[in-house]
Amino acid sequence: MKAILLFVFTFIVSLCCGTNKVIVNQTQQTKDRLAITKLKDTAKTSAIRETLQSPKESNSIKISLGEDGTESDDGVSITTEIIYTEAFDHSIFNALLKKHVSENGHVDYKDFKNDAKTLQIYIDLLKTYQPKDSWSKEDKLAYWINAYNALTIDLILRNYPSNYPTKSIKDIKDPWDQRLWQFGDKWLNLNAIEHDILRKMDEPRIHFAIVCASVSCPKLQNDAFLASSLETQLTNATKEFLTDSSKNEISQNNLKLSKIFKWFKKDFEQNGSLIDFLNQYTTVAISESAEKSYKDYNWDLND
Repeated sequence: MKAILLFVFTFIVSLCCGTNKVIVNQTQQTKDRLAITKLKDTAKTSAIRETLQSPKESNSIKISLGEDGTESDDGVSITTEIIYTEAFDHSIFNALLKKHVSENGHVDYKDFKNDAKTLQIYIDLLKTYQPKDSWSKEDKLAYWINAYNALTIDLILRNYPSNYPTKSIKDIKDPWDQRLWQFGDKWLNLNAIEHDILRKMDEPRIHFAIVCASVSCPKLQNDAFLASSLETQLTNATKEFLTDSSKNEISQNNLKLSKIFKWFKKDFEQNGSLIDFLNQYTTVAISESAEKSYKDYNWDLND
């Protein structure tokens, strides 16, 4: 199975010598695939169909259609522009998260284990279609955030026997250092993805997106991260984590914070102080002189 790209179809209806335009955006991958399959078979449309089955380096293709929906060479009636907005298709992982993760971030690992083969299909796709230099920063971030979360789930499932379920990721020997996944000529572990890849991308909000399968971690979102919505997803995940009083207690002059802010302090001080960072995502105006302490970290499984 190959990765399928997500497309946005923009249909522009134009009259000869006219300027009136109607634009309709469709972001659902299934609609995109259906629309292209309705085109008349030609060498050009066959090539376009092929792009639906494998990654595409260029980010757009334009074709012209006549009023009857068949390919037209005059370019007068309707022009369809296919714009590639996602470099990697995360729909398999998205469906698994929807099925096995609650709105509160609790993971049903026992049930998830029944879909372990489907998870492996997604992981195999990650291994096969790794980020290229031409990918946007958002595409790379979405890829590696989803990869980290998928591999963490895989690690738990590998160590989740039905007769004696894992109670904590720390029950597993060297959980973040096990090199279980081969990406090209490299065997990666979770530490390598977090510290050598994601943290070097200068986006501190990744710490609220990647999840270590523990109660005190940010909640595992029940949808995959996407390049096209990454800014909104990261902002929401950050605000959600900060407003969760079991993880952070925030007032103007007193902070009881998650140890994530202690462990990765430098990441949050790239453009100012930690307080400056927090004030971007809280409704409380925190004083720069606020007293700080850190909560105990609960490593129990997030099930």
